[in-house]
Amino acid sequence: MAEVLSPCGGLETLEAALKTGTDAVYLGSKRFSARASAHNFDEGELERAVYECHLRGVKLYQAINTLVTDDELPQLLQEIETACKLGVDGIITQDLAIPLIVGECCKTLPIHASTQMTVHSRNGVKAVRALGFSRAVLARELPRDIIKDLASLGIETEVFVHGALCMSVSGQCYMSAVIGQRSANRGMCAQACRLPASAVRGQERYDLSLKDMSYVPYLRELDQMGVSSLKIEGRMKRPEYVAAACDACNKALSGQKPDMGLLESVFSRDGFTDGYYFRKTGSAMFGTRTKENVKAANEAIPKLHELYRTQHKYAGVSFLLYAHEGEAAALTATDGGGISVTVTGETVETALKRPLDNEYITKQLSKLGDTVYELKDVSADLSEKAMIPASALNALRRAACEGLDRARAYANTKQHSFTPLAFEPKSHKKGKRQLRVFVSDIRQLEGVSLEGVSLICLPPEQVQRAVDSGLAPQMLAAVGDRFTFDERAETGRIKATRALGVSRLIAANIAHIEIGRELSMSVSADFGLNITNSLSANKLALMGADDITLSFELKASALRKISSPVPVGVFAYGRLPLMLTANCPVRQAVGCKNCRRELFDRTGRAFKIKCSKSKGYVELLNCDKLVMSDKLSDLDFADFLSLYFTDESAPQVGRVISAYRDGAALDEKNITRGLYYRGVV
Repeated sequence: MAEVLSPCGGLETLEAALKTGTDAVYLGSKRFSARASAHNFDEGELERAVYECHLRGVKLYQAINTLVTDDELPQLLQEIETACKLGVDGIITQDLAIPLIVGECCKTLPIHASTQMTVHSRNGVKAVRALGFSRAVLARELPRDIIKDLASLGIETEVFVHGALCMSVSGQCYMSAVIGQRSANRGMCAQACRLPASAVRGQERYDLSLKDMSYVPYLRELDQMGVSSLKIEGRMKRPEYVAAACDACNKALSGQKPDMGLLESVFSRDGFTDGYYFRKTGSAMFGTRTKENVKAANEAIPKLHELYRTQHKYAGVSFLLYAHEGEAAALTATDGGGISVTVTGETVETALKRPLDNEYITKQLSKLGDTVYELKDVSADLSEKAMIPASALNALRRAACEGLDRARAYANTKQHSFTPLAFEPKSHKKGKRQLRVFVSDIRQLEGVSLEGVSLICLPPEQVQRAVDSGLAPQMLAAVGDRFTFDERAETGRIKATRALGVSRLIAANIAHIEIGRELSMSVSADFGLNITNSLSANKLALMGADDITLSFELKASALRKISSPVPVGVFAYGRLPLMLTANCPVRQAVGCKNCRRELFDRTGRAFKIKCSKSKGYVELLNCDKLVMSDKLSDLDFADFLSLYFTDESAPQVGRVISAYRDGAALDEKNITRGLYYRGVV
């Protein structure tokens, strides 16, 4: 049966999850946690958490799931070494440095591909499996037919089944970073999507705020599909929420009917949604936290305490009492898995009136109270007049349970050996800097001088027109979809460009590495793979990337430190992407016919919408354009500069290319330098 996986932001929440009967928990330490604002666990608390989980047979997964800079790599190694020493059952990560470190230093430590890696297709699953991941945490946007397909690919799959929904695909949200320097990929998301944002200028709306998801009614179906883990979101939530969600999931899996009303009362944003599961996006999926929701939660809290007032019984225990007059009493406790301990007590007395019998022994040994055990059976090896006082028998029971706790915790804890990292990142020899041009439509290049441009990157469906216009196939690259619900069709489009002589694929996500390999194409890893350090760059190159566009979330000074065995580039011009979403904020508000491809924030700024409706996603772009043409000396570490054009006309494109070719300033209004000088926290 699939495991119920509960979130834990601190020890109090851990207690609630364990007392409610969770199968597994996930939590973060004080460093490298994508929920940096949670209490999280220091090393001592993490050690205690491992013990408390393992004595119950509960798995503990540590989230080491933020992007890491070169300066932080020594601390990352320490964090992984500690995880090995304490015996966590796996680590959840998005940074490609970690599969490299684990492969070199601690091969037996399981690693799970975080939802931040945007795994949502067959080739995405294949790619993370090839990287050494034992589990893929799937994107929240997937419908049930795709979930079922991905669960059949020979790797564990984990699916979010309850909790908050981000408007953006996880790992592809840069809104908080670009606007306020608080990176979601670094655990510091400011939840800008919960602020007013409107598809209608002048109206206060919340067109980026989704309801919480809940697939609780469909857990048995997900289990039958072969999903390995049913994940509850909420490391920032209070213990009552975790207990309610865990209890509902346990009941649903066992065929009981959970109290969805109680679950909704503890936390929701005007109800729940299952829209992605059934491919029903739109206005019904949107909602905000109301005063009524808060009032309902306050009223539900006392009732929810009952869910974890007593300890969940994780194991049966059998007792064997040895009691012979004049000898030390001995009690053996054995759990259902064959783990056994024996403790000894006081010398057995001779009964003056009533000797020991099974009824008396069972009565005393059944007092298991707040232990994790329920009584299975009792047997005894007794002499005829043996007698043990109730206090002594109770002490034996307590000692036996405590010993069994320790034995179970030890048996369920696999400590992983850790050897120092011997891998040395490699760096290529830098050549002449080149320009890459990304366009949505080949007509944006009509009459434009392409002097200094080494590569033209465009959607696969535009390649035929580009070739017909006279552009050489070797100068073209097909740009993969940033998200897809039909990977077979997308692969077919890319394959068609291969037949036209195009040999390069721009990898928007990790699945494209695998697709490129299958089609014998050179692969350029784009910004969506979130490369922020030398180890991840080297790992991506080992996977088959021929060059890499580094993350635009870091300062130029931090990017400069990255050593890569293949050429590196940067996002040097264009509207920075803020969100990648499978649910269009404009369509749900005003419909496609009234769409002006703009979304307004509470200050009235207009953010552009880039529509890929036919492929199932849209992109929210920044209101200001990133311009670095007059600051190229600060990007001199880059082998290529990528210029991303959206709705610019051909004359505008020509002026931008000319400015970057000459290192000249651009006469543009409302420009930004992005994060190359500000950086993120």
